[in-house]
Amino acid sequence: MRGRRICGGAVGAALLSTLLGLGCGERDRDLVLVGTVERTLVEVAAPVAETIDELPVQRGQHVEAGAVLARLDPLLADADLASAQAELARAQAAHTVAEHDHRRALELHRSDVASEQQLERARLALDETEAAWRAAAARLAAAQKRRADLVLRAPSAGVVDQIPFDPGERVPAGAVLAVLLADGAPWVRVWIPERAVARVRPGDPATVEIDGIPRSLPARVLEISREPAYTPHYALTERERVNLVYESRVEIVDAPAELRPGVPAEVRIPLGERVP
Repeated sequence: MRGRRICGGAVGAALLSTLLGLGCGERDRDLVLVGTVERTLVEVAAPVAETIDELPVQRGQHVEAGAVLARLDPLLADADLASAQAELARAQAAHTVAEHDHRRALELHRSDVASEQQLERARLALDETEAAWRAAAARLAAAQKRRADLVLRAPSAGVVDQIPFDPGERVPAGAVLAVLLADGAPWVRVWIPERAVARVRPGDPATVEIDGIPRSLPARVLEISREPAYTPHYALTERERVNLVYESRVEIVDAPAELRPGVPAEVRIPLGERVP
C-alpha cells in the first residue's frame, strides 16, 4: 500500500493566472488565485505476483476502512501454510520428547546413575529442539501473514476511484489493484505572489468558486510554503522579485461529495486592512 496526492495542472499556467489574478484582487482588496481541486489518494498494491480471484468493489463505490477490495489466489499460500503448520507440529513433538529425556537424565544424574556428560547431552538436545520449535513458530507466523495479505483491505474510508485489473488476471508484485480517494476535505493548490504572502496566514478564511457549482464554497488557508518558487535563486534580482510565488493549500470546508480532483477552481482570499 502506498499514499500520494493528485497534483493539478501545469505549474507555469497556474503561476501566470496567479500573477494576473493579483492585479484584479488588489483593486477589491481580495486576492484571487486559480488552482485545481485535489484529494488524498491511496493506492493498494499486490504484495506478491498472483492471480486475482475476486474484486468485490466497483468504481465510485464508497468503502469503509477495512473493507475488502481484492482477493488473490490463495492456493500456493495455503500449501505453504499447511507445510508450516506440519513443521511446527513436528518441532513441538520433538521438543516434548527432549523435555522428557532431560527430566529423566536429571533424575538419573541425581541418583548417580547418569553421568554429567549424559545430562549435558540431554540439555543440549532440549535446547536444540526448543530453537527448532521457535523457528517453526516464526515460519508459521510468516506463512499466516502471507496468506492474510492476499486479502487486500481499504486502509482508510474513501471512494474507489480506479480498479486497473479484472478478476482472472495475473498481476506482478507491487501492481496497484485499487485506488481510493480518501474521505476528508479536499483542497485547492494555489500559488500566492510574493507581494501578498505577508498578508495571508494559515487559518485565514477564503471562498472557492467552481464551474458547475452555483454557490461559493467556504474554505480556509491550510498551509503556505516557506520556500518561494518560480524564480531560480541564482537568477534572483530585485526586479524579478515580483515573480516569486509561494505554494499554498486552501482547504474547502463544505465540499460536495461528488467534487472530484483535477477540477479547476478560483480561490478568493480577503486581504482586508492587513499591512504586510
